[in-house]
Amino acid sequence: MKYRTDLRNVAIIAHVDHGKTTLVDELLNQSDLVSQRGETKSMDSNAIEQERGITILAKNTAVEYKGSRINILDTPGHADFGGEVERIMKMVDGVILVVDSYEGTMPQTRFVLKKALEQGVTPIVVINKIDKPSARPAHVVDEVLELFIELGAEDDQLDFPVIYASALNGTSSLSDDPADQEKTMNHVFDTILEHIPAPVDNSDEPLQFQVSLLDYNDYVGRIGIGRVFRGTIRVGDQVSLMKLDGTAKNFRVTKLMGFLGFDRVEIQEAKAGDLIAVSGMEDIFVGETVTPADHQEALPILHIDEPTLQMTFLVNNSPFAGREGKFVTARKIEERLMSELQTDVSLRIDPIGPDSWIVSGRGELHLSILIENMRREGYELQVSRPEVIEREIDGVKCEPFERVQIDTPEEYLGSVIESLGNRKAEMQDMINTGNGQVRVIFLAPARGLIGYTTEFLSLTRGYGIFHHTFDQYLPMINQQLGGRRHGALVSIDTGKATTYSIMSIEERGTIFVEPTTEVYEGMIIGENARENDLTVNITKAKQMTNVRSANKDQTSVIKKPRRLTLEESLEFLNDDEYCEVTPENIRLRKRILNKSEREKAAKKSRKAD
Repeated sequence: MKYRTDLRNVAIIAHVDHGKTTLVDELLNQSDLVSQRGETKSMDSNAIEQERGITILAKNTAVEYKGSRINILDTPGHADFGGEVERIMKMVDGVILVVDSYEGTMPQTRFVLKKALEQGVTPIVVINKIDKPSARPAHVVDEVLELFIELGAEDDQLDFPVIYASALNGTSSLSDDPADQEKTMNHVFDTILEHIPAPVDNSDEPLQFQVSLLDYNDYVGRIGIGRVFRGTIRVGDQVSLMKLDGTAKNFRVTKLMGFLGFDRVEIQEAKAGDLIAVSGMEDIFVGETVTPADHQEALPILHIDEPTLQMTFLVNNSPFAGREGKFVTARKIEERLMSELQTDVSLRIDPIGPDSWIVSGRGELHLSILIENMRREGYELQVSRPEVIEREIDGVKCEPFERVQIDTPEEYLGSVIESLGNRKAEMQDMINTGNGQVRVIFLAPARGLIGYTTEFLSLTRGYGIFHHTFDQYLPMINQQLGGRRHGALVSIDTGKATTYSIMSIEERGTIFVEPTTEVYEGMIIGENARENDLTVNITKAKQMTNVRSANKDQTSVIKKPRRLTLEESLEFLNDDEYCEVTPENIRLRKRILNKSEREKAAKKSRKAD
């Protein structure tokens, strides 16, 4: 059997924030290709990726090293975007598992490694951030080995090579002593060439190219990104697309693109083992196979993770609708949502009315990134509280459960366990990691975790670390879980918030708005200290008279308002509330704005219950 010894296909996987993208950037910047050009760039090119320091979209690149081409795929680290990881494993022959030298194996490490081992790819382990004063590389390697064994790795997979690196400093070595670090990434490159299998060269057989990722371009339409598993594909070829429903469509390959450094380069042909992008077919989809018209043999369909969370998106109908947004109509919002489906296969969109849609995704972050992107593009809309998607499995009503990992100082452990117990989470494991830190593993219903992040940060005074990833569907718990403990402070009037009014209602709870902020009736302007909602007048001004006070006038001092981010706003929502999102503002409001109408509706629902 022939092999393409000058080619390697490898994916880089890790838990969020373990240095995956930094490592890819450093590999690129130290490769023969980029070092010749003298450029320094980052794979995380999206503005939100750069701001938050997370990878949202999987990205391809390729580097030249010692006469060989190494195709590298940078995968998302967050569980909400993990749907792409499984498909990427089909495109590669090996993976580099990046693990933090202090944190060790985390929930997403387990998730991505499980996907890799199931596909039988060859692993390499990089212990990153070896320069940390708190690094414990020997313990972390043991943790990784235990995780491999627990996930049922094959004997040859257990014999993985380990490289110790500091991606940020661009150093690596084969020794776990930080003093042995060398200013080079050649140890990583050499290990890839030595341990990752070369693709089989069966270019003379009939073509099989499978789409694993999608991209979209206004000029050429949908672009299918994937691997040539067999044969050769050329520009101008007449080929058949084997659809997921079993039908076949013929099309002509109009453009082929390969990956080199940070660029896509046009190529005329690609052979077995190459990772390429193909355009020319309008409705190409993930998992479909491109074959010759006279030899239609499809590859097994790729699995796409089903959504677990849904929200209602609506046209903005608040009193301030249309003031700040560029795109505000139902037609524009629907067009934007449908264009998102061109590239995001984990998303589902179902219209439920002329101006509302149910949008389903893999988690809160998945959906909030979509909302944030739309907001920045000039869209104005309203969204409801996130809800879990229930399923019926073997006649039993089930809901999604998540694997939760918490790292917290010992002093806060009791209150964290109590708070998760109230949300029906079951403790699976507890490990004392030393230095007064404890790691606790829970299995918790996803419904109970909606809105938990803010409470968790309060309980641990910001010192706790909270990670969760989808685990499985289990029988539903028949009771109310999660939700907000406190009521809302709701404006009774329309106008501008005044310092005088804010001073008078500060003691009632936490205020979200500053003086001179425009508010409307039914808008939420703060969180009540008690459980019930409270209607307040925040626009009342101080009555001016010409009578001087005997006391010297004092400067009015108010507390700094709490400004909610988009994620915090979505967590804050109750079932009877919306989050109004515009390019300039994020506002919270009641669905029914008028106080008396709201009270009537609440009475009706109580009677119905």
